[in-house]
Amino acid sequence: MRLGKVLVVFGTRPEAIKMAPVINELRKVKDIETVVAVTAQHREMLDQVLDLFDIKPDHDLNLMKKEQDLFSITEGVLEGIRPIIEEEKPDLVLVHGDTTTTFAAALAAFYCKIPVGHVEAGLRTRNKYSPFPEEMNRSLTGKLAELHFAPTDTSRENLLAEATAMFKIWVTGNTVIDALLQTVKPDYQFGPEFAGIDFSKRLLLVTTHRRENWGNPMREIYRALIDLTDRFPDTEVIFPVHKNPIVRDTAFEMLGNRQRIHLLEPLDYEPFTQLINASYLVLTDSGGMQEEAPSLGKPVLVLRDTTERPEALQAGTVKLVGAVYQKIMDEASLLLSDSSEYEKMARAINPYGDGKAARRIAKVITDFLYVRIGTTNF
Repeated sequence: MRLGKVLVVFGTRPEAIKMAPVINELRKVKDIETVVAVTAQHREMLDQVLDLFDIKPDHDLNLMKKEQDLFSITEGVLEGIRPIIEEEKPDLVLVHGDTTTTFAAALAAFYCKIPVGHVEAGLRTRNKYSPFPEEMNRSLTGKLAELHFAPTDTSRENLLAEATAMFKIWVTGNTVIDALLQTVKPDYQFGPEFAGIDFSKRLLLVTTHRRENWGNPMREIYRALIDLTDRFPDTEVIFPVHKNPIVRDTAFEMLGNRQRIHLLEPLDYEPFTQLINASYLVLTDSGGMQEEAPSLGKPVLVLRDTTERPEALQAGTVKLVGAVYQKIMDEASLLLSDSSEYEKMARAINPYGDGKAARRIAKVITDFLYVRIGTTNF
C-alpha cells in the first residue's frame, strides 16, 4: 500500500548533516516515496555532505550567489519550491531547524496547503534578534508546522508554552547525534590539509560565523585566541574559516601567520568530526557544535550571549562566554589549567540523545501518513 510522498527540503551543510539520517530512515519504508530538494543556500559546504551520506537530490535550486542577502534567499526559495510542490504533490513537506530555507519552504508548503514537519523544533532564545535571523525563522516555522520533532523536553516545553497542541509534538533526540556517531572513526587518518599541526599539543577548535559577532565582537574573540596561545605554549588553535568574506578578512588580518594558529579552509564533514574528536576544547558560535562536541566529551565555550540550547548549560557541557575578551580568557584559562574543572565539563552527560532520533521521526511520519490516507490497518 502506498502511504504517500514526503518532500524533504534543506539548503545548508548543517541541515544536510541533520536530515541525512532521516532521509535514509524514510527510504527504508517501502511504501513512502521520499523526494529531496536542496536550495543550495550554501553550495560548496553542502555538496560534500550529500556525497558522504550518498544522497542525490531530485531537485536542486542552486540559489547560492555572491554576497546574497536574506531578501534574495527568501524570494528564491519561495519561487523555487512552489513549482516543485506543484509537480510532486507531496503529502508532507519536511524541513529542519532555523535557516531562511526552512522558513521559506514551510511558508511555500502552507500556501499550497501541504502539512509541514519540523525537525529540531522548539529551540528558543526568546530574543528575536539573537541569533539573527535564526530565532524568528524557527519560531515562524513552528507556527506553520503540523508535526514538531523536538530534540529535548525543554524544546517540547517551549512549544507547549506557545500553545502548540501536545499531540503534535514528539521528543526524539537530535539527529545530529545520529550523523555524528555514524561518521566518527577511532582510527581515522588526517589528510595533508592538516600538515603542520602538532596533534601532541592540546587543540583548541574554533569556529565563528554568526552575524551578531561581525565587526568588533569578532575582533575581541580573535584577540583572546592570540593571548591564549601566548599564555599556554602547549596549545594550538585550529580554525576552519567560514567562506563569508566578512569573517575571512578579519580572521586573516588578525590571525594570519601567527605561530600555533592554523587557519584552514572550511572542512568536509567527515574530517571535521574527526577534528572535534581530536580536540581538547571547542570555542564556537555555532549551534550544532553545542550538541556535537559534548557527545564526544569535549567542553564547549559558546561565543554568544544567548543559546537556544539551555539543556547543555544545565547539563554543564557548555558555558556561555559571549564575544567578550576577558570572559573568554578567564573561562578558557580555567579549563586549560584546572583538570578538575575540565573533567567536570568533559564527563557531563550530553542531553541530546542516543543516536536513534531519525528512526523515531520516520516512525511518526509513517503513522501520520497511515492516518492521512484513512486507514488503521497497521
